[in-house]
Amino acid sequence: MTIAVIIAGGSGQRMGQDIPKQFINVCDKPVLIYTLEGFQRHPMIDAIEVVCIDGWEHVVSAYAKQFGIDKLKWIIKGGNTCQESIRNGVYNLQGEAKPDDVIIIHDGIRPLIEPFVLTDVIKTAQKLGNAVTSMPYNEQIFVVSKDDENTTTQYIPRETLRRVATPQGYHYGLLLEKYQEAFEKKIGIYGSSYTNTMMVELGVRLNFAAGSDKNIKLTTKDDLELFKGYLTKEKETLLK
Repeated sequence: MTIAVIIAGGSGQRMGQDIPKQFINVCDKPVLIYTLEGFQRHPMIDAIEVVCIDGWEHVVSAYAKQFGIDKLKWIIKGGNTCQESIRNGVYNLQGEAKPDDVIIIHDGIRPLIEPFVLTDVIKTAQKLGNAVTSMPYNEQIFVVSKDDENTTTQYIPRETLRRVATPQGYHYGLLLEKYQEAFEKKIGIYGSSYTNTMMVELGVRLNFAAGSDKNIKLTTKDDLELFKGYLTKEKETLLK
C-alpha cells in the first residue's frame, strides 16, 4: 500500500493573507485541493492523510467532499512545528500501515506535482526504502568569507549539489523508527528541519528520484502569481 501524508499545518504568514495559504482560492479552487487532486488521480496512491492546521479540519473535510477527493481517509491536527506535524501524521498510521508500505510526505502548498515525479519517488522508495525528489543545481554557489561577509575565496562545485523537495517516500517501518528516535534524542527536529534532513542527521543514506521545476512551493505572493501563470498556460493548452 502507498499512503500520501499531506502536510497542511502552516499559517502562511509570509504570504500576507488573512487565511492560511493552503486554503487560498485560485481560479475558484483552494490551493490544497490542487495538491490533493494530484494524489487522487495517481493510480499508485491508495490512501491520503492530511495533517491540518488546528481548527481547519472541518474545512478540509468539506472541500474534499466538494471536489471528490475520496482517497482521503484521515484528517488529523498538526503540531507547533513542521516536524511535529509530520510526526503526528506518521504516528497516526500505526495499525494502518505495514512496515514495507511506502509513505509519501508532501507539502500541501506544492500543488503542481507531476505524475512522473510521483511515480519515480514511489518506485524508488519501494525498491530502496526511501526516495527524495531532486533536481540539479544550476547556479554557482560561493561561500561567504569568515573575516568579511562581503567577500569570498571559496566556491562549491555545482556538480556536487542537488536541490531536494517533496514528495519524499519512505518505508513506514523506517519512518516510524526514525521519528521515534529523533524526538527521543532531539535530533533533526528543530528550525527548518524536515524528514529528509532528519534522516541524514540520523545516519540514513537517501536516494535521489526524479524532480521537476514546476514543483514550486507557494511561500510568497510572487509564487502565487507563478502558480496562476502555470494554470493559465495549462487551460490555454487544453483549449487549442
